[in-house]
Amino acid sequence: MYRKIIEPRVSETDGVGHINNTTLPVWLEAARNPIFKLFTPDDSFEKWRMIILHVSIDYRSQIYFGTDVEIYTWVKRIGTSSLELYEEIHQNGTLCTKGTAIYVNYNQEEKKSEPIPTWIREQLEEHLYRSEEEQ
Repeated sequence: MYRKIIEPRVSETDGVGHINNTTLPVWLEAARNPIFKLFTPDDSFEKWRMIILHVSIDYRSQIYFGTDVEIYTWVKRIGTSSLELYEEIHQNGTLCTKGTAIYVNYNQEEKKSEPIPTWIREQLEEHLYRSEEEQ
């Protein structure tokens, strides 16, 4: 599991006093940086490989300014050229948001997906999600 701490900003707080729902996809993406680094170690957009195909977010509880949040990212599934992530945002021990994101390893020059290299697959496997039944 990857873990990232984010300090909510005043500018992310909406008129009813909680973090705006449009902020959470940005936070989740920020927590994926270690995975992006596996595929594009130099962060070069010319060589960028991780293309997003799908995102799903379930809002479970409000998040507030003034208390850090913890974002957890697991690898749920690794396909031949794609991977599915499972993500959660917690504040004060409460699950506030959960979701999934699907990415494909994409070669921009050739305009096609490519298999995930073995060495990346091995690193991703260290972060596989295990449900409570599997643990």
